[in-house]
Amino acid sequence: MGVTVSQLHEYLASNYSEIKTKVILLGLDNAGKTTILYRLKLNRTIGTIPTIGFNVETLEPIQSMSLIVWDLNYGAKRKHLWKVHFRDADGLLFALDSADSGRFDEARTDLKYILEDTDMRMVPFVVLANKQDIPGAKSPSELLELLDLEKFQSHMMHVQGCCAVTGDGLMEAVQRLVFLIKENKRQRMSHR
Repeated sequence: MGVTVSQLHEYLASNYSEIKTKVILLGLDNAGKTTILYRLKLNRTIGTIPTIGFNVETLEPIQSMSLIVWDLNYGAKRKHLWKVHFRDADGLLFALDSADSGRFDEARTDLKYILEDTDMRMVPFVVLANKQDIPGAKSPSELLELLDLEKFQSHMMHVQGCCAVTGDGLMEAVQRLVFLIKENKRQRMSHR
């Protein structure tokens, strides 16, 4: 009987103390967003096609915290639909093809559009500098400057080099985002 009661207590404690956090995964098309999402979820690379609509998956990077990740379709005509998902977002993962320097201006413009939205003003974010395995890929420190991220000092942020295909750097990026989300919530609570 004692084992059953303690197991029930553990079950209830783990299920009712779990923190559910909404994270948005955005970035330009071909940045590897869906590959990143499913590498994190399944720990393997799966074949993907361009996302139509969105993908939603729950990740559990640490005990008692679930990230509900929304992988949203990219498209200039669909950007206005992103705003629907901004409300109640706790964090942002912004995927970037760090080897495609021809699209850095577009990525900077989109990231600015996202971060200046009223619902995203204080939301912490991590830039996933994907495709670090490709020759000529820009490093996280180079992307910090190229994306002009110094302008967003009101946001807690981090730039993480990664490779969606191998998984290198992805778990570190998610752990960093979890830390930033917790720190952001702690700071907001202390200012009340």
